[in-house]
Amino acid sequence: MSDSKTTTSHETIRRWAEQREGRPATVRATEEDGHAGILRIDFDPKEKALDPIEWDEFFRKFDESHLAFLYQDRTNDGGISRFHKFVHRSQ
Repeated sequence: MSDSKTTTSHETIRRWAEQREGRPATVRATEEDGHAGILRIDFDPKEKALDPIEWDEFFRKFDESHLAFLYQDRTNDGGISRFHKFVHRSQ
């Protein structure tokens, strides 16, 4: 089984996403008063339910929500993995 990693490093998250042509996004129905809602990384083909946001806004919401990024670099067969999810930071 492939190993997963967890990070709160903005640089690591951004590099991981961009290496996979991912873009920061928010779930449209969860936005509130012009602020990002639930965070996602959007890959092609673009998800219709997601709105693109800037990395600065993405990481502001990420930190305010006390999130960590759980991700996988490679699949079991050695391919590039897109597996990721946002989890609450351990105290």
